[in-house]
Amino acid sequence: MPSFDCPTVPVTEPSAWILRFAGLIPAGGPVLDVACGDGRHTRFFAHRGHPVTAADIDTRTIRDLVGQPGIEILQVDLETARWPFEPGSFAGIIITNYLHRAHFAALPGTLRAGGVLLMETFAAGNERLGRPRNPDFLLAPGELLAALGASLQVVAYEHGIEESPRPAVRQRIVAVRQAEPVVLPALSA
Repeated sequence: MPSFDCPTVPVTEPSAWILRFAGLIPAGGPVLDVACGDGRHTRFFAHRGHPVTAADIDTRTIRDLVGQPGIEILQVDLETARWPFEPGSFAGIIITNYLHRAHFAALPGTLRAGGVLLMETFAAGNERLGRPRNPDFLLAPGELLAALGASLQVVAYEHGIEESPRPAVRQRIVAVRQAEPVVLPALSA
């Protein structure tokens, strides 16, 4: 059975969730792509004119980005090393298909004022559909809201089953480091 970590055909297009809310990240602001994988979101934000830091334990799949203007590649084990990013470093943080709860406390402070966190990953129930199955890598209902909602303004949140690109139970959040309401992107028909 195909799963996100062992796909039959790798996903190369940016996530629809990330595409929908990408415009909330201040133009030209630096973006952090946590556990960047093949770099689909690194490429997308670099193309939009953002300087991007692509961080992952294995950077072999983004070797083609080495030396590209505006892209910094950081090979780091984010699960054993200290959080390597300074407070207020990024206008946007992107996290997809990755969960390490120890980072929750550092994320809000790593954003600049007005910065945006765009995150989506797997949730409980996914074990019936594919990988990951380990409960350590599956969010409990409302977990992202509870972990981030007190320190960031939640703009959007979803939890449910998606069918595409592969069946999965997902939890998603968009949160901003500011108190004032943000202008939401229009819903596409």
